[in-house]
Amino acid sequence: MSQTKVEAPFVEGVGGGFKNVIINGDMQIWKRATSATTIPSSGYSTVDRFGFSEGSGGAATSEIDVLSVADQATTGQARALELNCTSADTSIAAGDRSYIFYNIEAQDCRRFLYGTSAAKTLTLSFWAKSNLTGNFPLTVKKDDNTVYYLPLSYSISSANTWEKKTITWTPTEGSTSLITASAGAINNDNGRGFQIFWGLMWGSNYTGSQSGTPTWTSTADFADSDITFVNFYSSTSNNLYITGVQLEVGDAASDFEHLPHDVQLARCKRYFENYELESGSALVGLSFNANDATARLEYKITKRTAPTIGGLTAAQSGTGMSFLTNAGSYSSAAGSLASHSISIDGCRINGSSQGNLDNPGCTLLYATGDNTITIDAEL
Repeated sequence: MSQTKVEAPFVEGVGGGFKNVIINGDMQIWKRATSATTIPSSGYSTVDRFGFSEGSGGAATSEIDVLSVADQATTGQARALELNCTSADTSIAAGDRSYIFYNIEAQDCRRFLYGTSAAKTLTLSFWAKSNLTGNFPLTVKKDDNTVYYLPLSYSISSANTWEKKTITWTPTEGSTSLITASAGAINNDNGRGFQIFWGLMWGSNYTGSQSGTPTWTSTADFADSDITFVNFYSSTSNNLYITGVQLEVGDAASDFEHLPHDVQLARCKRYFENYELESGSALVGLSFNANDATARLEYKITKRTAPTIGGLTAAQSGTGMSFLTNAGSYSSAAGSLASHSISIDGCRINGSSQGNLDNPGCTLLYATGDNTITIDAEL
């Protein structure tokens, strides 16, 4: 019996699969928080891989939005990022800025071929909903070598209605050759290579005149001053929802690429991981003397770079961790804990000022309560 050979689908610039450069564009992974969390001055606070920056007189929160069956049928997604204005700022100062950002690892940008005459056209697509209608700023930024900006925009036509947005740009947008020249190259490394900004508010310090025509520029223009944009902070009634974010090579948006949940989770853990050490569990360690000990923590996924370790609390009751004597008793003092010898695969957790540990000997770093150790290697 003859068999028909089935070829894997080819995606331009990728070689089959993973056409979407955005990780967690379906907003499925929320390892930091899912409930309303105040947008920080800069950083990651809720949905994985999407960061926030707030530097205006207003304030907003981010949280998970679990879509209704009807909304799932419209967007093809089950979850969305929800933003709510909690403090208004109706007078935009020159230095005000607030935005959602997404950072792309440089070596994931190889398919763009930036810095060559074969640089690719890219298309960003996503679903958006807001009580506001009008123009919203969206900016892309090419890092490495010479930094270039391209101020773009999208419009919401109907209030409180899911709308799919598709934005396409060429490497020569505005009849420029900046991206196709050598200074347009993105390094093949684990640094930041490309950024996307969904603007909520941009003061005049961050805008420049482009006469309504998107043009690559080395000037840090995040919005075209010739376009009138909505102010997300004009009222505490304002909201914005985003989901289904996809960036791909080509001049049109294709169907959203849904990845298996375990694959998406592992990709997110390259940048951030919560290591859960539940009450009564332990890491095997070694005491050097009566006061000092160490235990090895292995991450679940190799990190992008040596991460920042957080959540190390020394305690012998409640939430915390404590080194034990060889007999399984607490040391005479909780002492202190600190990360050491941090690599992309693991680190040591060192304890000091413990007291009456075996000298030397085996030990356990024991969880006196449920602990969450944060491992952060975000861009």
